[in-house]
Amino acid sequence: MADYDLTSRIAPHFDRHLVFPLLEFLQERELYANDEILKAKIQLLSHTNMVDYAMDIHKALYHTEDVPQAMVDRRVEVVARLKSLEESAAPLISFLQDANLVQELRPDRQYNIQMLQDRFQIGADQIEALYQYAKFQFECGNYSGAADYLYQYRALCTNSERSLSALWGKLAAEILMQNWDIALEELNRLKEIIDSKSFSSPLNHLQNRIWLMHWSLFIFFNHENGRNSIIDLFFQDRYLNAIQTNAPHLLRYVATAVIVNKRRRNMLKELVKVIQQEQQCYKDPITELIESLYVNYDFDGAQKKLKECEQVILNDPFLGKRVEDSNFTTVPLRDEFLENARLFIFETYCRIHRCIDISVLAEKLNLNMTHDEALVWITNLIRNSKLEAKIDAVSGTVTMPVVHQNVHEQIIEAMKNLNMRTYLLAKNITEPAQAAQASR
Repeated sequence: MADYDLTSRIAPHFDRHLVFPLLEFLQERELYANDEILKAKIQLLSHTNMVDYAMDIHKALYHTEDVPQAMVDRRVEVVARLKSLEESAAPLISFLQDANLVQELRPDRQYNIQMLQDRFQIGADQIEALYQYAKFQFECGNYSGAADYLYQYRALCTNSERSLSALWGKLAAEILMQNWDIALEELNRLKEIIDSKSFSSPLNHLQNRIWLMHWSLFIFFNHENGRNSIIDLFFQDRYLNAIQTNAPHLLRYVATAVIVNKRRRNMLKELVKVIQQEQQCYKDPITELIESLYVNYDFDGAQKKLKECEQVILNDPFLGKRVEDSNFTTVPLRDEFLENARLFIFETYCRIHRCIDISVLAEKLNLNMTHDEALVWITNLIRNSKLEAKIDAVSGTVTMPVVHQNVHEQIIEAMKNLNMRTYLLAKNITEPAQAAQASR
């Protein structure tokens, strides 16, 4: 299943530190040789300040207690630089650690800067030192300290570019600490800035949107409302255009979200259209499952892809999250995906055929059950679906009545989709305007 691993495609859009959780997952799943993963970790760490961690991995990789002299020298350099930055930022850090003094700060940044200068002789150099110190702490792996200092820095910073950089750093730190509620707040704040900001070039704007969508995967597949949020974000015209322009592999994640989210079935038609448009640029079992069902009506192909989808989910670092329950390990999203995908296959198959043999249907749904077990399972499935199917237990068949949708129902269904598109369009227009007005 390494053929479907997207790490090499998504890693370039992440901060280096965000790649470590992906490598940890791949190491656990044993998709690659352990030595390859360890070498990749050392390569990543060589561009950070996490020297002790790099030394530990080197020892594990080469089965030795000795480390290269370059690592030893690098550690001395990091410690010296950390001490120097700490001394430079010390006056401002001391101020920020005093709760009574912090209460004197106001939303007006210019007032804060003037007050710090007049009363505490803290100027632009100390504020810049705080940013450098926070960034250095992040590179050392102290994400909690980095998040605090970057938050405080943004309250004092008047440089929009540097403030945006600090917000990216704060988001990364919250993701790495798995503070999903705070991370979602920072993600939404970052989106407002990106959508309202005038970048140096359209390419730069595009790149920021693509980064935002990639980083959002950590949040959306861990936050309780993430499956709605990813659909809301990825289907906005500007972000959907970014996916189709430079990141079609993100279709795996939005397709999964649509399949497991029963309340967002209205986005299925739009999803099918995009998958068709991008099939030459990107495809995997999840997108091919949808194409087999809703474009080709190939149920044998859908059955085959459903088996492959399970393996794709189990080996994807965002979709294959494991939950330990007593002595059992489950992958909740895998179970939800298979259940809902079978419902998709069932509904589509039943709409095409008038009379269906239960054994044949069980085979199409990849149900490894006896006839009686399949009968019970399909009965429950019909109860939970909107289909008016009837089961003949004696003949072992499912019969579908002929239903002609009247013109009023067709209009209502069309209006539902139109309402959603109108909502997304209005949101795309009003959010940047509100953000621009708030920043004045």
